[in-house]
Amino acid sequence: MRPQHDTHSSSARTNEVYPAETATVPGRSALVDYLKVSHVDRRFGDRRVLTDVSFSVPAGSRTGLVGENGSGKSTLLGIVAGEAEADGGDILRPVRTGYLPQEVRYDRSGSVGALLERALAEARGLERELEKAAAALEEGSEASARRFDRALTAAERADVWSADARLAEAVQALGVDTIPRQRLLDEVSGGQRSRLALAAVLTSRPTALLLDEPTNHLDDAAAAFLTRVLHGWSGPVLFASHDRAFLDEAATTLVDLDLRDSADGVTQFGGGFSEYLSEKRLARERWERRYAEEQDELDRLRGEAQETARAVSHNAPISDNNKMAFGMRGDRVVQQISRRIRNAAGRLERLEAEQVRKPPAPLTFQGIPAGTTVSADEGALVDLRDVEVAGRLSLDRLTVAPRTRLLITGANGSGKSTALAVLAGRLPLASARGTRRQRPGLRIGLLEQDVRFADPDASPRRHYERALGEQRAERTPLVSLGLVAPRDLDRPVGVLSVGQQRRLALALIIARPPHLFLLDEPTNHLSLALATELEEALDSYPGAVVLASHDRWLRRRWSGEVLPLV
Repeated sequence: MRPQHDTHSSSARTNEVYPAETATVPGRSALVDYLKVSHVDRRFGDRRVLTDVSFSVPAGSRTGLVGENGSGKSTLLGIVAGEAEADGGDILRPVRTGYLPQEVRYDRSGSVGALLERALAEARGLERELEKAAAALEEGSEASARRFDRALTAAERADVWSADARLAEAVQALGVDTIPRQRLLDEVSGGQRSRLALAAVLTSRPTALLLDEPTNHLDDAAAAFLTRVLHGWSGPVLFASHDRAFLDEAATTLVDLDLRDSADGVTQFGGGFSEYLSEKRLARERWERRYAEEQDELDRLRGEAQETARAVSHNAPISDNNKMAFGMRGDRVVQQISRRIRNAAGRLERLEAEQVRKPPAPLTFQGIPAGTTVSADEGALVDLRDVEVAGRLSLDRLTVAPRTRLLITGANGSGKSTALAVLAGRLPLASARGTRRQRPGLRIGLLEQDVRFADPDASPRRHYERALGEQRAERTPLVSLGLVAPRDLDRPVGVLSVGQQRRLALALIIARPPHLFLLDEPTNHLSLALATELEEALDSYPGAVVLASHDRWLRRRWSGEVLPLV
């Protein structure tokens, strides 16, 4: 399907820093001020990613896409942007639609200045046209007047007079204003490129905005700036994000694409993340009630079928010798009982085929072996003093007690991960300064940011058996923890996504809980639901817990101690 382009304005829709203006894309671009997704399907091989997805985003609305890793958020954004094709369905979007993907493609020979100037190209062109149209007014013709009106309307719509100020404000607020304009894009970090691309798409003022994880590389101040900009956006905004604070502050509606955590399929929620959590709890309660009622009905129907079967055995067809005495009454009884059997079996078969799935068990630390706890009377679990890791960390003292709840905060590069590595004993202080003492027999578990499995060809099931031993793995099956999907149990770990690998790493720790549980950015690569479940479960963890996180939602709700690093 070919898009309909507005010949009076360039399209801001692209996933490249330097867009291909003439690309043919699926979907329909039209002179509308809203987005509409209608019955979109997408599969990769034998895996269906999107199924009959439909929703609309009116002008002035901000819709956040949420869902489990792999539920199709980035895929859907690419389809709406026209950068990917759907297997079915239709997309309607404004002609001027801007798109910021997670991974920005760029011209390696292009400069920062060229990228930012390109963001102003449309405004510059509209300004030039307005000047030419104003000069043509001297002709006094009706045509020249109409030309001027069109040019003025287009310039006002794009707010061309504030374009330079918008760009200056965006690069400053996003922390990329100090990068020299002559520097090549290939010479800046991926995070800086993403922020430059975000500044460019915001400056170009498209009608609609499509943003994929826009806060991934933003600090608190930059995220607050983006939220303010979106609150003032007059067109539709569609974005995918795992940032719960951003979802709560920026979204007016959430669309949940995760079919695995719902009995009703893709669901739309009004409001931000707080409202989403409330609605999800209610939806979970409805799901549990429906499942329980259906199981009760199944039990009743199975019992009825058994009773009817017993009745058949007691009311077997009468013999030929007795038919003379009873006439056809015996045949009528048999027919009635057979009909009851068929009716009961039919109802049972239909309900068994159509019953809702059992709700997945939420993450919990209940039933953890008593050995996880250690006596609080024997002092600290780990004690650090005068620790100095050159260029990475400086700590006068850090003591972790048996019931410690500690959150380590700080900007990227402040030493959060290094502090966890020192606590875990994985960074020998022989290469640094200071002392580290730990209680004998202490078991420490560390959930790292970047999970690496030594044997990528082994399956999650095999890694689990190696870590726990076959007998213990059999007593507590991996799938029972709710972190690894049954379909992934026997796939090579190396082909799993980053999020799936991190879930396996978490499962390996939970299955043999440590006395000291260390978690480095625990909500990264986890679904919103799982991240929330993990935080709630950590409250009841029987050992000590130390987290390092930049997650604003987590930090705002943390009730334990806080160690800020600078």
